[in-house]
Amino acid sequence: MTYVREAWGKGLISFLVGSMDSISSTFYTALSAVGFAYSLSVFIPSIPIVPVAIAAILVFALLNIIGVSNVGNAQLIMGAILIFAFAVYIITGFTMPHGFSPHTLFPNGRLFPSTNAVTNIGIILRTIALIYAAYVGFEVIADDAEEVKNPSKNIPLAIIISLVIIMLIYTLTVTVALGTLPADQLAGKATALSMTIEKFFPGPGVVIIAIAGMVGALTSINSSMLSATRETFTLSRDGAWPLVLSRLNRVRVPFMAIILIGVISTLITVFGAVDFLSYITSAGYLFVLFLSNLAMIQLRRKYPSLHRPFKVPLFPLTPVVASLTCLVIIAFSDWKALAFTAAILGLFTIYYYIRVGIESWREAHKRSLSPGRYRLMVPYQPHNNQNSLMKLGASLAESQSDTNMCILRVVPRDPEAAGRLVADIQKDHQFILEKFIHYAVEKNVPLYSKSVAADTLAEGIIEEIKTDSNVRLLLFDWPVRYTADQLPTRQAIEDVIHSGLVNVGVLYDKGLPELKEILLPVGGGFHSRLAIRLANQLSLMAGGNVDYVHITQPDGKEESYEDSMAFLQEVVLTEIGNIPANATLQVYESEDPAGMIAQKAAELDYDLVIIGSYEGDDPSQELFGNFVAKVRNAAPCSTLVIRQHESQASSWLRRQLKGSR
Repeated sequence: MTYVREAWGKGLISFLVGSMDSISSTFYTALSAVGFAYSLSVFIPSIPIVPVAIAAILVFALLNIIGVSNVGNAQLIMGAILIFAFAVYIITGFTMPHGFSPHTLFPNGRLFPSTNAVTNIGIILRTIALIYAAYVGFEVIADDAEEVKNPSKNIPLAIIISLVIIMLIYTLTVTVALGTLPADQLAGKATALSMTIEKFFPGPGVVIIAIAGMVGALTSINSSMLSATRETFTLSRDGAWPLVLSRLNRVRVPFMAIILIGVISTLITVFGAVDFLSYITSAGYLFVLFLSNLAMIQLRRKYPSLHRPFKVPLFPLTPVVASLTCLVIIAFSDWKALAFTAAILGLFTIYYYIRVGIESWREAHKRSLSPGRYRLMVPYQPHNNQNSLMKLGASLAESQSDTNMCILRVVPRDPEAAGRLVADIQKDHQFILEKFIHYAVEKNVPLYSKSVAADTLAEGIIEEIKTDSNVRLLLFDWPVRYTADQLPTRQAIEDVIHSGLVNVGVLYDKGLPELKEILLPVGGGFHSRLAIRLANQLSLMAGGNVDYVHITQPDGKEESYEDSMAFLQEVVLTEIGNIPANATLQVYESEDPAGMIAQKAAELDYDLVIIGSYEGDDPSQELFGNFVAKVRNAAPCSTLVIRQHESQASSWLRRQLKGSR
């Protein structure tokens, strides 16, 4: 996708290449799962193929989500088992009685059943279209180029050696199989190797091959799912696929991408036909390879003087022949698989143009909005000074384009009650408005004040948001004193959060002289992501700094500093696209994360701690729970708690899937 995009731009072609690469890996996951089920059927003949294949996919999807470690070492072990099994099959097949026989391989003295050369060439091309997927994956050797000594020589050499070894193993294995039993007896059989080894090495040989088949299938499920999910993650973070697919969980894996790939693989597995799955997998990969080869030609033409450490022999003949070969092989695929692949390309094309259309509409809509169309709303809270809140609100509004500030005053709907309170409300409101105007003028932020009638503060806020949904953030002062005056405010905060209509920020005020130094703990949770974006906007506007901190607990799990730092980098990169020059990333270990956050806030003299709402505690006693309470009480500076809007059903489902804050 990178090469195609560089060759022809960030358009439909590069989108289709990236998408087909990901979906082809997904098809290969399904193909491998079906292969595993057939290998298992050697031991349990009556086993249902499709349910077993689906179960295998679900198991690997779960393992990927929870982030099982040492998968790479397991892959090496399984690869060694495979090579051993193939070696046993080939050696015993050529040496044991009842094994390979030239007369079986060449019935009537010839390899092909037909004497027509055109027919035989067609058979070869159709077979290539069927088995091409078995040769996919060697290009990933180039992914480790940074860690290889003399990569311009060793990377191509590693790819070529790997291909030669695999071609020898594949060719010798098929030679033994077709030289042991006639081709017509093996045609259409899903367990051909087990059938043939039973003839010349019964008992242990059958067990070895069946185990090898299962191991090979399991390694393919794991590697193809890993490839598909990471490609999906990259496509999402790049903006080509929905952004939700780039979400990471606590163990730094793209769990939403894994769920999507698992679901699609499961649906594809329902077909259950090895040949059909193989054809559509190969067709997808060949489509990608075809455009990649053409991109090579275009890039040579576009950048003739670019230094290229990897040399393609016989250029441009090599990519031209490769491209034509791809087209020919695709043409000989099963027509049903081709139709299926074409339908997928069509769906991706439709999605691409719908996405482009929506993005264009959004841009046009954004340009048509009058300045200050979006709102940052500050509800009027009686008996609160709200000086720091107004300063913070003005700074947040300044950092977000087309945003104004609104003080929302909710008055009782009952005329008598409103009349009794109107004098006090007007007096307090005038004082707050003067503070409001001071900071708004200082920050050059559009401002206005509005009054609405309602029975409760929460009802007035919710009805106002429903009337005009362009509220980006609702900013409260913390209801510190749980008196009769403050309880309605706390209830209003909780009711607004439960409505799931708007982002909520609650400031625990300990003074806010500046907004230069911000501390932001990152646990990777849903709400901390909005906090990351707001902190970045504030720091850039104020010319200050943000320290993103990740706290790990010494719970016996071996999570290295590098893994924790990589997790922190991934989360920040996913949310704001880069690591700004004014940001630092730090990892600490502590059995008391809340205490560590407060300690760092005191040691380094921060102006503000911004923390995403923590969901691990019962908030019945403390607003946002004990974790947040400990941070805000112990930190010497003000604390802003951010809660991203989310429906109750979505919140429950997300917590069940992720189990993280």
